[in-house]
Amino acid sequence: MINLKIIWMWIVFGFGGLTLAHDDPSKHEHKHLSMNLNNLKNAFKVRNKEIVNKLNIVEENQVLMEEILASAQGRSEMFDSDIPGYTRTEKEATDAKERSKRQVDQEDIRNALCQDKNAGEFFRLVAGPTHCRDVVSCTDAGLQAIRCPPGLAFDLGKQTCEWRRQVTDCNTKSRPKLALPLFNTDEPICERGELACGDGQCLPRTLFCDDKPDCVDGSDENLCDSRNDPNRADECDPDQCRLPECYCSVTGREIPGGLEPESVPQMIVLTFDDAINNNNFEIFQNLLDGRLKNPNGCDIKATFFVSHRYNNYSMAQEMHRRGHEMASHSITHDNEEKYWDNGTRENWEAEIGGARDLLVRWGNIPAEDIYGSRAPLLRLGGNRQFSALERAGFVYDSSMVAPLSNPPFWPYPLAFAAPHRCHGNFQNCPTRSHTVMEMVMNEFDPREEPGDNDEQVAGCAMLDSCSSIRSSDILYNVLTHNFIRHYEQNRAPLGLFLHAAWLKKQPEMLDALQFWLDEVLSTYNDVYLVTMSQVLAWMQSPVDSRDAASFPAWKQKCTLLDTEDTCLVSNNCPLASTVLGGTQRLQTCNSCPAYYPWINDVEGAGY
Repeated sequence: MINLKIIWMWIVFGFGGLTLAHDDPSKHEHKHLSMNLNNLKNAFKVRNKEIVNKLNIVEENQVLMEEILASAQGRSEMFDSDIPGYTRTEKEATDAKERSKRQVDQEDIRNALCQDKNAGEFFRLVAGPTHCRDVVSCTDAGLQAIRCPPGLAFDLGKQTCEWRRQVTDCNTKSRPKLALPLFNTDEPICERGELACGDGQCLPRTLFCDDKPDCVDGSDENLCDSRNDPNRADECDPDQCRLPECYCSVTGREIPGGLEPESVPQMIVLTFDDAINNNNFEIFQNLLDGRLKNPNGCDIKATFFVSHRYNNYSMAQEMHRRGHEMASHSITHDNEEKYWDNGTRENWEAEIGGARDLLVRWGNIPAEDIYGSRAPLLRLGGNRQFSALERAGFVYDSSMVAPLSNPPFWPYPLAFAAPHRCHGNFQNCPTRSHTVMEMVMNEFDPREEPGDNDEQVAGCAMLDSCSSIRSSDILYNVLTHNFIRHYEQNRAPLGLFLHAAWLKKQPEMLDALQFWLDEVLSTYNDVYLVTMSQVLAWMQSPVDSRDAASFPAWKQKCTLLDTEDTCLVSNNCPLASTVLGGTQRLQTCNSCPAYYPWINDVEGAGY
């Protein structure tokens, strides 16, 4: 049994187990993969020095900026509205006439547009449905422009491209300007330990960015990103944080223990989100049937982020018996993003902590074996979410997405500032210090091989969200490219984050995934498919590839036959629900409860 507990900001693992010799890799040679890997290795090495960090938001060039500016030309007011029926006031007409008398260069435009805008916020030059795709923002380098793809429009509220029919603010140029606190002034305004609100009111520093407005103008909650939160987490200090008690990395890309990349075992982390049930259990049975082995002779392992509704707890119990890891993915899996964006600490704890309690109560999984969580829809709840995880005793989270970059990121502790920017569509990343490890989701490069340095690429966090993967051949090539990208650089864990429904809908993808895994494991003697807690165990006590086969943490529940099956009968319980209504089904190896369990009602007592 793996025993985890937090000591300051690290996880202490106690392990035991026997050493098994791994298979001789020479027995499993596949020319197909070897040729493919060698070609991609060479291509990758050529491109390696040219590849730079990629942003999910595409940086528009000067041509796009000129197009957007030109879209306003010929209007009586340069930056005005194309709203049907709009008529200028007399003052607006006079101002427009005066403006036409002088030459307007881009710096003039930038100064005029940005003087009353919040830094980094996107806004429209022209309001109305015709130009709802086009927005710009003010940066130190000048105006940055983006144009949403066809069929989409820019949502000012969310600050991201959305389906056109869902955007309701096309007739608005910008969001209302927020009052900002006075953090940097020529002369101190407040006493030591206090900060100034936008109106000059002084309040204790601790009240700023605590999710509760305290300033009269609300400015204490309006400048709270990781760079500006006055109570933000400190930067990593490797001199003060050392293994085995503590780990951090300034860039997030350094290998734990200072090992050279070529001596590090390449870990692959296979995860599945949502409920386990009859719709997907056959896929897990097929993929994780014990035929695919790690070099230490143990079955490959996966991590399941389980949501409660529709979950079959008997099946979850069986997957745990086979050595796979169960983690929390909430009770309701509410599909409304704002539910998670704005969730209170208590709500996050009820959802994520409650889902863990349900796995314990109805899946008979020991609480000490459930280490982690992932937010539904990958929507982050900021410091509220991570305070809830901390209070509930979770060891790790795996919800934060790192932008596509080379080299990729290793997992990092949230006791310190995250080593990458907050990435995603209007995400609310944590800024404070939390005793939780982040099993970061490195974005997948959706290309089949390394591309040009100037090529604009948007990565994808979930493998099944890569729209370019339209066939099994493409999947095979994309997997190989990303494997080489990790293996030939810093060997950060390669995450294969999936929904089983994708594999069921397209069985050829399951075949390609299984074929690819078989070839990689047969070709390499230093590649292991492990659970997320097994990655953390290695990070705390790093061993090189030669000793990985006998690493105790990776020998637990080595095969599906090592642990006795204690589920004698799986009960299919038809239950009434006081919240959902109708009849809900609960499958469990335990006796049926009186009502369908739900938030704050783990026992199913009906309240």
